[in-house]
Amino acid sequence: MVHSLWDTVLLVREKSPLVHNITNYVVMNNTANALLAIGASPIMAHAHHEVDEMVQICQSLVINIGTLDDYWVASMVQAAQRAQALGKPFVLDPVGAGATRYRDQTLDQLLVHKPTVIRGNASEIMALAKSQISKTKGVDSTAQSMEAIDAAYQLHHTYGSIVCISGATDIIVSNDARIEINNGDPLMTKVTGLGCTATAIIGACIAVEENTLHAAAAGVALLSIAGELAAKTANGPGSLQMQVLDKLYTITESEFKQHLNALTIA
Repeated sequence: MVHSLWDTVLLVREKSPLVHNITNYVVMNNTANALLAIGASPIMAHAHHEVDEMVQICQSLVINIGTLDDYWVASMVQAAQRAQALGKPFVLDPVGAGATRYRDQTLDQLLVHKPTVIRGNASEIMALAKSQISKTKGVDSTAQSMEAIDAAYQLHHTYGSIVCISGATDIIVSNDARIEINNGDPLMTKVTGLGCTATAIIGACIAVEENTLHAAAAGVALLSIAGELAAKTANGPGSLQMQVLDKLYTITESEFKQHLNALTIA
């Protein structure tokens, strides 16, 4: 698995996929720079008059519901519908799922179009699956990733999506296997939008790798390892953010393989 995950990282560098992002104001700059750092080509576009064409020319779509209004929701639904019609892979980040009815109603509209990958924290995944024990604190998780495994399998069986649960242990769920990644650093939770960055990187990986489980795992592992390495020399959240970006750009095969701490459960 180690080799296949690194191969996906190399494919992104080689093919430089165009990744169409409809994401939130807070993370636009961060996610665009992260995509550039790993070799992908980002574009942020939500105007109704160009969404259909943009989805057509891109290799994948990223939808992140962090900052919502009616215009953006319509753009997201339009893009998801178009991606489904064209068979383009797309990843959904259900930021703040369960916090408000508006978010949940928006997510119901997007799930109809069967995202290729869903990535969220444990509370978001549990809320998305309508778990009775789900709780959310705005956009922060009040649950551990292991608590959301049943909810992730429920989402996978309902929509066919690969489901990534972010946490101290990142868990990627499919019918065939479950991959657990134990990389990263607690300091990463002090930088806003790194979860959203993981979603965008997954978007680049699913654009070039047909094995969606491995593509999602590669995206998660890449950011987690970059964060882990960056934290070794960072003085705090500000320098960590800068050094994560640099490490995404400079990470080597030996660094990736030496630090990857992953387990596959069949």
